[in-house]
Amino acid sequence: MLILASASPRRRELLESAGVPFTVQPADADETWLPGELPRAYVLRVARAKARVVAGRSERAAVLAADTTVAIDDRVLGKPVDAAHAAAMLGDLAGREHAVHTAVVLRLGARETHRVVSTRVRFRPLTAREIAAYIATGEPFDKAGGYGIQGRGGSLVEVVHGSYTNVVGLPLVETLALLAASRPA
Repeated sequence: MLILASASPRRRELLESAGVPFTVQPADADETWLPGELPRAYVLRVARAKARVVAGRSERAAVLAADTTVAIDDRVLGKPVDAAHAAAMLGDLAGREHAVHTAVVLRLGARETHRVVSTRVRFRPLTAREIAAYIATGEPFDKAGGYGIQGRGGSLVEVVHGSYTNVVGLPLVETLALLAASRPA
């Protein structure tokens, strides 16, 4: 049995679209970005913590955990806390390239495998009015970097270099490869 250690509806939808059977047990882990921590190290640390929390509840199950962040200039942009924070984030991203990093961890008992996937995304230039209109949709508030590419935020994106599903929140090709490698031959 596979347990998804995430409450993310986007991760659930991606796994379901691939036909992967799973149950959901969200993990409560400290997601505080540590000063000086590089974004790839940050997402891996958090995803590992989520996997360990859920694996501790069910030692015999396979646990899949993930964490995604948006980073610009190696600075982690978490989820905005309010409209002003969202506007600042989106203003920083406007007309620039940033990175989306997702760590995927698969834990089977004490054995752990992982992948960290990075995708480069470039936003088109945005006006203050466009940023305010997007914030008014409410979409930015539960998403790293303050946007969702699979929703209205997709209109902010000029180009994606790499895995689109990574930007959504779960790099599907790499996740499926982890799951396939964990099955007995």
